[in-house]
Amino acid sequence: MDTSKLTEILNLTRTVAWGASDILREYYRGHVRENQPEGKDGPVTAADLACNHYILEKLQKALDSEEFGYLSEETYQKGEIFTEPYVWIIDPLDGTRDFLDKTGEYAIHIALTTKGRPILGVVAIPEGEKIYYAVKNQGTYVETRDGTTSKITVSDRQSLDSLYLVVSRSHRDERFQKLIEQLPLGGRNYVGSVGQKIATILEQESDVYISLSGKSAPKDWDFAAPELILTEAGGKVTYFDGSPLAYNKGDANQWGGIMASNGHLHEELCTKATEILALIDANSSS
Repeated sequence: MDTSKLTEILNLTRTVAWGASDILREYYRGHVRENQPEGKDGPVTAADLACNHYILEKLQKALDSEEFGYLSEETYQKGEIFTEPYVWIIDPLDGTRDFLDKTGEYAIHIALTTKGRPILGVVAIPEGEKIYYAVKNQGTYVETRDGTTSKITVSDRQSLDSLYLVVSRSHRDERFQKLIEQLPLGGRNYVGSVGQKIATILEQESDVYISLSGKSAPKDWDFAAPELILTEAGGKVTYFDGSPLAYNKGDANQWGGIMASNGHLHEELCTKATEILALIDANSSS
């Protein structure tokens, strides 16, 4: 896809992200209806479905082409692999529990991928009235409601004891809790959704985010857009072994350990996390 076409698609996606933000903000302010269909993990809201419908409708109408597949949290079927050259990966409401608990720390993720890797990403923060966006090799930008845009980069903190870890207030099993307790980092920030966590790294409030699967795992739509906005801002996102994340591979789960950081000590953080987990696992099995 040439640069001009990608720019055109980015502008479309930014507009869609703002519209989707308006929908979620309306529901957030009192029009939410909680619904938990049988077999569905976690709370699902009418806001999820309305936002998802809006995003898909706008993209599909504007991009009337067989080039694009659509992998969305609300429509994905287990084992599904999209064969189109370009695949959208969409989370219409990242941080459902934060949405329902009224923390305000929810987000919208929209990414365009090809060959399993993101080339365009938008993360909207509705309550912050901001969107973060990136195109591969073009840097990361933040846009405010008045249309002002500015380039954004990660922090320059380069010692372990100066790095801030961003974690959820809850959703931590015992193994993960032991891991983060043993990492020699300088402090912690407690924030809700994945998109919001990555935004704190872009805003230089945090430096490290770790995902560690347990009985369940984060999904493609949790990471595709946040990964690109972080890496284009100078950060890094890999599995603990240093390998890149892959999307649209038939299993939407991202199993294992994922390290997202400001990039300066990324490999050292991955090594330390792997070593600590090995000791935790050895002690638990002895």
